[in-house]
Amino acid sequence: MPGTPRQIEIAPSILPADFSRLGEELQLLEKASADRIHWDVMDGTFVPNLTVGPDVVAACRAAVSLPFEAHLMVDDPDLLAPRYVAAGCELVTIHVESTRHLDRTLHGVIEAGAKAAVTLNPATPLESVDNVLHLVDMVLIMSVNPGFGGQKYIAAQEAKVRRLRRWILERELDVDIEIDGGISVRTISDATAAGANVFVAGSAVFSDPEGPEHAITALRTLAHEAQ
Repeated sequence: MPGTPRQIEIAPSILPADFSRLGEELQLLEKASADRIHWDVMDGTFVPNLTVGPDVVAACRAAVSLPFEAHLMVDDPDLLAPRYVAAGCELVTIHVESTRHLDRTLHGVIEAGAKAAVTLNPATPLESVDNVLHLVDMVLIMSVNPGFGGQKYIAAQEAKVRRLRRWILERELDVDIEIDGGISVRTISDATAAGANVFVAGSAVFSDPEGPEHAITALRTLAHEAQ
C-alpha cells in the first residue's frame, strides 16, 4: 500500500551470464532465490550493444518459474514490445527516450497483456514521466548509461529516486522503483535509502566468488537494513 515499505526484490541481469548455457544459468538464479529475471534487450542502435531477441527469451521461458521482465533498449519499442510479451515477459519497460508517443507505447504494452514500466536514462529529467505514472507498475532509473555491464554507479541518480518516491507517495500510487547499473554491496544501501526497492544486479551476482546465492542474500540483507 502507498506509504508502507515496498517489497525488496533482486532482479539479476542476464547480461553477464554464460549464453551457451542460458537455461542452466536461469535455474541457478532461481535456486539462489532471485525474485525475477531482468532481460537486457539491446538492438545495437539505441545502445551500442546487441543482445537477445524474443525467440531466445521464449526458449528459456520453460526453464524457470520466475517472472521475466524485458528492459527494451531499442529504437522501435512499439514493434518489439508485443513480441517480448508473447515470449513470456510479464513486465516490459520502455525507455522515455525511445518513443515519440510514450503514453501510446505504454498502452500498447498493457493491451498486449503485460505490466508496463518506464525507464529514464541518467540525463533524462524526471518530469518526462510525470503524466504517465498512473499507467505504470514500475519506474526504472538508470544509474549508468545503458549499453554495457560492469559500469560505475552514478550516485547522483539517487536524487532522482528520492523525488520520484515523493511523487508516488503524494499521489498514493502503487508503483515500484527499480534501479539498474552498478548495484553491488557497496551501493545498494544508499539506493534503498533513496527510495528504490527493486534492484538489477549483473556483475555483482555473477562475479561473486561464493556464487549467486551468496550475492543475492547479501544484497537483500543490506537493502532490508537500509529500508
